[in-house]
This record gives sequence, C-alpha cells and structure tokens, in this order.
Amino acid sequence: MSDNSNSLLNTEIHNAYEVIKEGGIILYPTDTVWGIGCDATNPEAVAKIYKLKQRAETQSMIVLMNSEKMMYNVFKDIPEVAWQIIDLSEKPTTLILDKPRNVAPNIVSTDNSLGIRIVKEPFCFKLMEKMKKPLVSTSANISGQPTPIAFKDISPEIIKGVDYVVNLHHEKIGGKPSTIIKLTNDSQVKVIRK
Repeated sequence: MSDNSNSLLNTEIHNAYEVIKEGGIILYPTDTVWGIGCDATNPEAVAKIYKLKQRAETQSMIVLMNSEKMMYNVFKDIPEVAWQIIDLSEKPTTLILDKPRNVAPNIVSTDNSLGIRIVKEPFCFKLMEKMKKPLVSTSANISGQPTPIAFKDISPEIIKGVDYVVNLHHEKIGGKPSTIIKLTNDSQVKVIRK
C-alpha cells in the first residue's frame, strides 16, 4: 500500500470515527457490499439506520467485529464450531449466535440472537480498533430494494440520509453478500444463506 493511500485510509478512519462516536451513521465499504453502519452499542444510532432503511426493528442487522476478544465481550458462550467455521471459511461468513450482551437491544433478533462477522478488511478493522466496539453493518439500500454491489448503485436517498460517506473504494464492485450460518448454543448448525 502506498503512503498516499495509507494516509487517505487513516483520514477516512478518523472522519468516520468522529461521526460514529457522536452517534452518527456512516456509509462505508465492507468486505462484501457497501454498508450502513454505526456503533453497535448505541440504540439511538441503530434506530436511525432502521428509519433510513424504512425497515422494521424486528428485522435484525448484523454486526462486524475484528477480534476474538470483541466476540467474547458480546457472547459469553461461543460454540467451538464457530471458531472452526471462521478458520475454514474462504469467503466472508456471518455467524448468528445466541444470547448477545453489551450491544444495543434494538439490534438483537426477537429470538435473542445476533449475526456477526469477523472482518479483516483494513478500513473496517482499523475503525473498530479505534472505536473499541463492534460496528453495525447492513446493506446500503431501502428495505426491499436490491442490494447495491457498487457505490454508483446506492440510491441518493441513502447517501443523503447518512451522516458521513466514506471516501474509499467508490469504483470497486462489491462481492456477494456473506454466507450466513446460524449456530445455537446446543450446537445446531443451519445455513441460512449460501
């Protein structure tokens, strides 16, 4: 990575962090598609995202994390198979785990579970290092509309509705949304989206 792109990355992390710590919401590139995000422990910020997406609060959103430590801060019990899936996954994989804590209540699913993904993508990873908190991630679209795979496909309504648009990877075409696997504390495994 050149110094120039590194300093841009650091500037964008700083800008996004300043918005997030004030309870704002951001539009940002993830390891899959563009996402709308906020501090996963801030219920007011989470509510802003539901409102922008015109989405019912019963449809939970996923949370990005960057370490095992962060996962253990949110889940007391993590099934052994979760670590195996994380280690073996070749592509971004979201795990739905039971009984989250230390996150905004309006992000938790009605069955008391939460979808999480560990990311290595530099922007998300470093932003969470600075936040020391997980980051909400939900696709950058109005609920029911197609998921945009590139920045140019994101509707003006979403772009205007966030507090900050991260100025990175605007030309990049995103990957597919992640695989989703639900794991229950009694070790049941169910693939929800391949």
